[in-house]
Amino acid sequence: MAFGDEKGVVEGNKKVLLKKYVNGFVQESDMEVVTDETILLELPHEGSKDTVLVKNLYLSCDPFMRALMSKMSESHYIEAFVPGNVIKGFGVSRVLESGHPDFKEGEYVWGITGWEEYSLITDTEKIFKIPFTDVPLSYYTGLLGLTGFTAYVGFNEICSPKKGEYVFISAASGAVGQLVGQLAKLMGCYVVGTAGSDEKVELLKTKFGFDDAFNYKKEKSLRAALRRCFPKGIDIYFENVGGAMLDAVLLNMRNKGRISACGMISQYNLEKLEGVHFLVKVITKQLTMKGFNVADYFDLYPKFLELIMPYIKNGEITYLEDKAEGIENAPAALVGLFTGKNVGKQLVVLAEE
Repeated sequence: MAFGDEKGVVEGNKKVLLKKYVNGFVQESDMEVVTDETILLELPHEGSKDTVLVKNLYLSCDPFMRALMSKMSESHYIEAFVPGNVIKGFGVSRVLESGHPDFKEGEYVWGITGWEEYSLITDTEKIFKIPFTDVPLSYYTGLLGLTGFTAYVGFNEICSPKKGEYVFISAASGAVGQLVGQLAKLMGCYVVGTAGSDEKVELLKTKFGFDDAFNYKKEKSLRAALRRCFPKGIDIYFENVGGAMLDAVLLNMRNKGRISACGMISQYNLEKLEGVHFLVKVITKQLTMKGFNVADYFDLYPKFLELIMPYIKNGEITYLEDKAEGIENAPAALVGLFTGKNVGKQLVVLAEE
């Protein structure tokens, strides 16, 4: 169907619903793919002011989505999920019809959308017009979207890195970690990452340019592994894991080091969270540890693009995508994040344009 021919047509609208609140590790069975619903591809006659109808092209799979699946979960930038309702997350879409003056038919946007083939978006403050279309649109689920912006905010803005500093990144082969490592190298830092397989460790060293990396599953002592990689200690820790990894890092930080708490994926599926034993090091080593919600920094998005676009166009950033095809495979793709199945940015392709 050609652009512009969709309006006014009744189309099938496959979608992913939360089937039940999640306890422990998320399973595919916690979600349900509905294939028999339809949608009229036009704005409602009433109440459509500032509403945008979109065709979803790519959906982003992100670890924070697990936190929105629990009964007592807190709403942050996205409202907590409710059983029987469509799951929401970041995605890339094309505007089919708009009642909002800032969005025009045929334009591409990225931001919060439903896990469905077509969405009626009423919260238009959470979608953004795509400024550059001379790069793959799928990049706006990751490198040029939430993932890349998270890496930039958490590293450049939170940690204020300096050339020559020692940087450690956990879950370094993940979508955010691989970008943080490359940003650090471009700034002249010494960079070490950790991952959960030898294949991913090799990728960090050969494809993403890390100075060193190790497989945490093969190390008898995380503390000893960090001492081996950082005999002079760690200046900056980009935290994606939590738990035992955070404890080991605290023991190996240098005085006045900085920790950017981006995520703690080791804790998301636990009913009883693990404790951290060495927080006293925050005091004795005068450490700064800061968590952040990237949504609070969206005013810096143009500054991020100004930094990252030349790197992309000059081939100085390596970016890997792990694509699942079709919304039917979206639940498996999301669950795979928590078993380390993905290599690079996990996304779901609904339609290529």
